[in-house]
Amino acid sequence: MIAANIGKVFLDAYNEKYKSNYSAKEFFIEKYFQLFFNDGKYMQWVTNSPFVQGLKKGIPPTESERKLKLDALIEKISKNEADASIAIGFPSLDTTATTSGQITNMNLPLKENEVYLSWIGSGLGVGVQSGLSLLFDNKQILLDIFQGWEFYRGYLNKMPDLRGNQINTWNGQWLAHRYNNRTYDEFDPTASFSPFSPIKGGGMEISTQSWLKVIIGIARIHPDSVITAYVYSLGQTNITVGFIPFELPKIRTPFELFHKYFGEIYKERYDDLFGTAFGFTKVCQMGAVGVNALEPKGFRDCLDKGTIPKYNEKDEEKKLSFNTYQIWLLSMLNNEQLWEKSLHIATLLNTYSTCDKNAKKTKSQQVTNLLGSVNKRQFIEGLTTIVKNIEDPETLQSFIEIASSINAMPIDNVPYFLTLIRFQYAVVNKS
Repeated sequence: MIAANIGKVFLDAYNEKYKSNYSAKEFFIEKYFQLFFNDGKYMQWVTNSPFVQGLKKGIPPTESERKLKLDALIEKISKNEADASIAIGFPSLDTTATTSGQITNMNLPLKENEVYLSWIGSGLGVGVQSGLSLLFDNKQILLDIFQGWEFYRGYLNKMPDLRGNQINTWNGQWLAHRYNNRTYDEFDPTASFSPFSPIKGGGMEISTQSWLKVIIGIARIHPDSVITAYVYSLGQTNITVGFIPFELPKIRTPFELFHKYFGEIYKERYDDLFGTAFGFTKVCQMGAVGVNALEPKGFRDCLDKGTIPKYNEKDEEKKLSFNTYQIWLLSMLNNEQLWEKSLHIATLLNTYSTCDKNAKKTKSQQVTNLLGSVNKRQFIEGLTTIVKNIEDPETLQSFIEIASSINAMPIDNVPYFLTLIRFQYAVVNKS
């Protein structure tokens, strides 16, 4: 049913844009079938549908056979109850099948038009890593996905070793490319676009795109909105994750902050910096997807264990990871003023540590203990130990203000802010 709804949104947008008046059946026959199935190599594989029934491996259907298969589908749709073999995303009518979910004894008023719409909508699914796909109900996104269909057909026709039936995977690659303002050229849409990877044993296939590159691309075009996607998988077993909201402004934040604080030196790698800690299935379990889903891989120990990170100015890769962690922390805090505040605290602590004249390095150890704090109580207790040794009234006042600001901070923000201080200290301490 969801695919049919998406198909309707798309068809309305298509008719509006191209000043046409296609019905779902007309569009399916004149456009969809011609691109997807009227060739020896299909763009989509629909299990148990007339298009795949009777096919022998390695032997593509002839033109006359393809016409017969289209006629068979049209007849089944007109005469049979809608099921998974003729309506995409619908359940199997066999209650013992793994695709038999969502069955109801209610007599739903399904019309022939909705069955054709389900095919159209299914071709607009956006496949991402983890084997899941997303359906968006945004008209412009759907039209942009549609733009890529002809290019996929073109590649299938001119690359004999490219395997077919990957329309959803293609859509994921195409959408990420289409919305990448650094590489997409509207006058040469496939320039610098190579989504292919070799198959073990020979041949080529479309490689699967990451969910984040797709969503970041959408966020560039729709910067101030929350967009909802239906997340699912259709196969031997159907999987329904549900409707997942993506908070695009929040998702854009770490990329914008990274650019602001570290410039364009890493601009070609921006899309690879964040969102590496979790797979897409785990991300969906978060409910609404925002900055928290963009956590960089390898960061968690710094947050949970109070580990003081190491800063290496000369190692570009480690420096990049270090800066990425800092920016993600700042994004989670959602308050840019805390960048300067954390730097100020780190500078004060470094000054206190380096003025230690004691051979036992007592002050240095006090700072180390303080920076190992992972909660509000531990930090304030550590700060209390330090202020006992402060004689300068101005410095003492600064530490008192630090304790006050930490104490007033929302409890959920404290671990992130303390971690940001540790990162700032690592930089200051190396200066």
